Amino acid sequence: MQSSTYLAEGLRLPTNALDYTILAIYFVVVLGIGFAARRSVKTSLDFFLSGRSLPAWVTGLAFVAANLGATEILGMAATGAEYGVAVTHWFWIGAVPAMVFLGLVMMPFYYGSKVRSVPEFLLQRFDKSAHLVSSILFAFAAVLIAGVNLYALAIVVEALLGWPQWVAIVVAGFFVLAYITVGGLSSAIYNEVLQFFVILAALIPITILGLKKVGGWDGLSDSLTASHGEGFLTAWDGTGIGDPNPLGANWLTIVLGLGFVLGFGYWTTNFAEVQRALSAKNLSAAKRTPLIGAFPKIFIVFLVMIPGLVAAVLVPQIGKAGSDLQYNDAIPYLMQELLPNGVLGIAVTGLLAAFMAGMAANVSSFNTVFTTDIWQQYVKKGESDEYYLKFGRLITAIGVLASIGTAFIASSFSNIMSYLQTLFSFFNVPMFVVFIIGMFWKRASMKSGVWGLVAGTTAAMVNYFWIYKGGVIDIPTDQGANFVSAIVGFVAGGVVMVAVSLFTAPKPEAELAGLVYGTRSPGMEEAPEEGDDAWYRKPALLGWGAVVLAALCYIPYSF
Repeated sequence: MQSSTYLAEGLRLPTNALDYTILAIYFVVVLGIGFAARRSVKTSLDFFLSGRSLPAWVTGLAFVAANLGATEILGMAATGAEYGVAVTHWFWIGAVPAMVFLGLVMMPFYYGSKVRSVPEFLLQRFDKSAHLVSSILFAFAAVLIAGVNLYALAIVVEALLGWPQWVAIVVAGFFVLAYITVGGLSSAIYNEVLQFFVILAALIPITILGLKKVGGWDGLSDSLTASHGEGFLTAWDGTGIGDPNPLGANWLTIVLGLGFVLGFGYWTTNFAEVQRALSAKNLSAAKRTPLIGAFPKIFIVFLVMIPGLVAAVLVPQIGKAGSDLQYNDAIPYLMQELLPNGVLGIAVTGLLAAFMAGMAANVSSFNTVFTTDIWQQYVKKGESDEYYLKFGRLITAIGVLASIGTAFIASSFSNIMSYLQTLFSFFNVPMFVVFIIGMFWKRASMKSGVWGLVAGTTAAMVNYFWIYKGGVIDIPTDQGANFVSAIVGFVAGGVVMVAVSLFTAPKPEAELAGLVYGTRSPGMEEAPEEGDDAWYRKPALLGWGAVVLAALCYIPYSF
């Protein structure tokens, strides 16, 4: 994708006092939730994991809302405008199967082991070296990704409302800092539930009015077929191995690179997501958290894809050389052209909510990992719980300030979605291969974890910066290069783990209870609470139902 993250210079929204009033009310409510949540924060567990007390429907909505950030709104709409229906791959292959796998297979290990973070699981399964390396890598990645959301918010606010970028960055950073520092993870999660509905309230009118503008789905299909060809409205057209297509990827790299390696790597090891499930009130609720989130995830694609397709009809030259509008302008352009005041205020609030949700998810996961996995484990051991609670609030402020700095790093990349996919291939994929081998192979030695992380990260970076950027092998697009880097990182990490395991000592089998598939710990035997055992709450039914539904959604777009 070659579009720029900058929105068109002349793109301004006709906002008035009503729109700004709606926006102000939203910010007041956000802070109010933060102060209300403060009353429940008495220990560090309350601050970092909501005391493991939240119901599944809350954690499930927060789980998917935490992902509704910059790439999901602007990036995926831009992908729809550029590549058409192929954007569905990021949802139906790149997300749903991994979310189901997390709920059914991995959450019993995460929740049953009572870990407070994803890196802490590696400490129990492998050793301190794997734990420290994964903690540092995750903390670094979390700040980078939070910066992406903050930067995306700033450029949108500057383009649409006329605020200077630095003002937008400081204002948004302040509000995220305020409600997380005051109310901890509970504040972030309850705000994410609110943000989920605000985002829907923003996207639904854009989608409906956009379709009406182009004559409904039939009018949209006819226009796109005439201007872009029939393949633009199919998900798999031209994806045979060796066949050229705009995405620059074939079915194998889509299924393996996006669907398995990147998708599973992100959803199963990204603590910004997993943290929401760890805050659930019991094991049953923890398992259902990503499964509940999978159902809205299946349908959200239509709310970002259709605006992108509509923009491609209304502005045939969008993203092309000489055009005033870039692909990332798709949703802001429709907001400018279609929405009346009042509804416009809700849409602007929805965009800001999306970026704040993405930033808050990464900041809240950063403060947990830095406090519990780095500071408490290696710097200040044995301090009181009150000390770690205070330090958690302090490091939250530092994390927000660091995110402001990394927001300007994001500005040096030509596309925020490609940038994030690159980060995932560097950091999440190597962690995923270490988790998956460690969870399913008892022989994986204690030392294999750290070497798998190092090898996977290094291989992915070498493939991207030297082989792709250096022109050693021609890969048509950044997206295609990210898929290949993810596969390379996964294979390299796996091969090194196996090789190191063959020459180093495994962890004693008695210490693997609840950490490796086929073993059990007391926490994994937890019976569901009354009501959680109802047939419609069965994790297996929810999980397989989501997979089947996602597969069925492909049928209208496969031919």
